[in-house]
Amino acid sequence: MERKLPVGIQGFEKLRTDNFLYVDKTEYIYRLVHNNVPYFLRRPRRFGKSLLLSTMKAYWEGKKDLFNGLAIEKLEENNSDAWNPYPVFYFDFNGDNYKETTIETVLDGMLRDWEAIYGDSYKDRTLGDRFQKVLELAAEKSGRRSVVLIDEYDKPLLDTIDDKDLQEHVKDVFKGFFSRLKKADESIQFIFITGVSKFHKVSIFSDLNQLKDISLDADYAELCGMTDENIQSYFMPEVIELANRQELSEADCLNTLKHQYDGYHFHYSGAGVYNPYSVLTALFSKEFGSYWFETGTPTYLIDKVKESSFDLRKFTDRTIYASEAMLKDYTGDSLDLVPLLYQTGYLTIADYDKQKKRYTLCFPNEEVKYGFLESLMPSYVPKATPGNGLDIFTLDEYIESGQLNKIMDVLTALFANITYTVEADPFEHYFQSVIYLVFTLLGKITQCEMHTYTGRIDCKVETAHYIYLFEFKRDESAKSALQQIESKDYALPFKADSRKLFKIGVSFDSASRELVEWEVAE
Repeated sequence: MERKLPVGIQGFEKLRTDNFLYVDKTEYIYRLVHNNVPYFLRRPRRFGKSLLLSTMKAYWEGKKDLFNGLAIEKLEENNSDAWNPYPVFYFDFNGDNYKETTIETVLDGMLRDWEAIYGDSYKDRTLGDRFQKVLELAAEKSGRRSVVLIDEYDKPLLDTIDDKDLQEHVKDVFKGFFSRLKKADESIQFIFITGVSKFHKVSIFSDLNQLKDISLDADYAELCGMTDENIQSYFMPEVIELANRQELSEADCLNTLKHQYDGYHFHYSGAGVYNPYSVLTALFSKEFGSYWFETGTPTYLIDKVKESSFDLRKFTDRTIYASEAMLKDYTGDSLDLVPLLYQTGYLTIADYDKQKKRYTLCFPNEEVKYGFLESLMPSYVPKATPGNGLDIFTLDEYIESGQLNKIMDVLTALFANITYTVEADPFEHYFQSVIYLVFTLLGKITQCEMHTYTGRIDCKVETAHYIYLFEFKRDESAKSALQQIESKDYALPFKADSRKLFKIGVSFDSASRELVEWEVAE
């Protein structure tokens, strides 16, 4: 019988009763539930947070049969108190659009369901009063303290991120509602909260003084997602099928999966973690695709990158830095770009300097790198679309075949179509950004500001048969750009290379904001 891959399955009970494959994370759950402090976990979207909380829900509800054969079954073997059902209050903020549905309506609906189980409706009370009361009633009626699980608590805040008044309203409602967790502490056994970001002025964080944020904890770095070991232990039959379909060896197939979907690090010394949604979808479809990006890239993130005039070259040259406070205690309200990109999964930890207490960040993998840059491209060059002669595919043909005049024509047209929306240096923030985006998306070996012993080459592009060295000048001649390449011996490192080398001087005009001159030497 064909094995079932849990693509998009977020319910633990369905996953187990319908015999889907399951990467056993229950050893982590055992550790968490036996230390009943309130926890917070931040992970990017589509990383298994909902399945994690669904698994916890099943555990606390005492559904022992669902855990047959899993690590936690053996760990609880000698625990006489295990598998006793507790009252569980599961908040799932996924699914609703909080620009269209009020947060009060969603919370009222949840409370009505719980009030029907544990006590009468208290419509004359505030939402917070009702929440506290139903927690207390549940503890009284069951004889056990309540468990509170909050999935994607920040979804209503992220949905309203471009409407500050509405977002502040959601915060106010949350403040009055979740402040009751502290007041009802004697009625609560366990709290676990997940999200993408941490917003201040939300009482979950200000009132729960003992809230343990495990987002950068080494012990829980692999709590969500998959590792190399997980893939080879659970999914090798599917990997072999994928390899056969793609005409790859098993080793090459695993290597491609790694480059495409691995690379997330949630602790500087932790193992690399794969995006589980992308891996499962690739194994299911037997194709390597950009599956995480098909679920949507937030528009506000793309706008933020462009508005901030962020130097795009930093994404791949490992010069993006952050402190632990930026990554761990960052509040989503400020929308600072670097921690925002980290928390949403577009950057990850590449290195950590213990002496400086400084993290280096980078793209985690090829899927994120190319997907994100493709999402940025229309913001910088709106007309660079397939079929109009200005697209990446057309330019790729010209670069692969060394057609310099046509390369120049496409680049000239691309720069002519750039839309400027901020008062900034067009050379630094647009021309060079577009060069970087265009050549990186071509999949070429592209390096901007490459260091040599005599200076820095503005841009180097390599193909199987050609090497292109670009020097850009603003309000100077293309000839002077070419002279710099010659005088600085930028071509010297490639002297023994058998590929054909082109030295290209390019001139931009600040007034017209156009590429106006182009000179080539071989």
